[in-house]
Amino acid sequence: MAEVLVYVDHVDGAVRKPTLELLTLARRIGEPVAVHLGAGADAAAKTLGEYGAVKVLAADAPEFADYLVAPKVDALQAAYEAVSPAAVLLPSNAEGKEIAARLAVRVGSGIITDAVDLEAGDEGPVATQSVFAASYTTKSRVTKGTPVITVKPNSAAPEAAPAAGAVEQLAVTFGAQATGTKVVSRTPRESTGRPELTEAAIVVSGGRGVNGAENFPLIEALADSLGGAVGASRAAVDAGWYPHTNQVGQTGKSVSPQLYIAAGISGAIQHRAGMQTSKTIVAINKDEEAPIFELVDYGVVGDLFEVVPQLTDEIKSRKG
Repeated sequence: MAEVLVYVDHVDGAVRKPTLELLTLARRIGEPVAVHLGAGADAAAKTLGEYGAVKVLAADAPEFADYLVAPKVDALQAAYEAVSPAAVLLPSNAEGKEIAARLAVRVGSGIITDAVDLEAGDEGPVATQSVFAASYTTKSRVTKGTPVITVKPNSAAPEAAPAAGAVEQLAVTFGAQATGTKVVSRTPRESTGRPELTEAAIVVSGGRGVNGAENFPLIEALADSLGGAVGASRAAVDAGWYPHTNQVGQTGKSVSPQLYIAAGISGAIQHRAGMQTSKTIVAINKDEEAPIFELVDYGVVGDLFEVVPQLTDEIKSRKG
């Protein structure tokens, strides 16, 4: 069976959930070979092997941390040349998509971004995408070269399938472009203790109906009771009620959780474009004519200031 390269998204060897999803999808089209760049490969290998990686190609060099994505593209290209894979899979985040695009140009291959599913095909892997604000679903395949595909987080449930996961060192030669842009400083992001917005299985978002930054703790409390992330509509973000990093929508972040709760959000197309692929959508809005009710699985017509606290209390009582 042909091998499939999977780019490992990790923090010092702690493998992030989107990588486990990629390994699960990779097994549908071949044998997963993980590419781990940076420190912690030995620690990550156990998890990667548990989810199906037949081997782990590892490389650690200061260039991966000291410069932007070009050194990682050099390393992934080295893995590509060593393995001759049937496909290359990466997570659909900002870094993953930039690495994928650069790699596809270098090796002369087609690229598919924001896939939500993968399956084997007679002429190569077939990717499913949700397009035009999730109004249509398309199936596509690359017709030139080795497919380079980025996959949205929460597109597949990680499934364990123990494999060897043996670590092999990957020899990488960095090109002149690798050191073109140096990282000169870093500022740690303040931790909220909540999951990453784009990776969360549950997202609770607030919109114009929250009516002020002072009321967003209602949204946070509901999210915390569910162990979810907090999002915001563009209207709420533009009003300065919540940080731009939490904006969900066409000009913000795209999310695809198992459960999406929209509180006080009318459902403009800009917002819908960023969350329509969520598995289950619940809306709370006092306007029964709000467009958001056109796409929800469950709708609550009511004042969020009454509904959200009751919902939060009910969830806490059932958990307690």
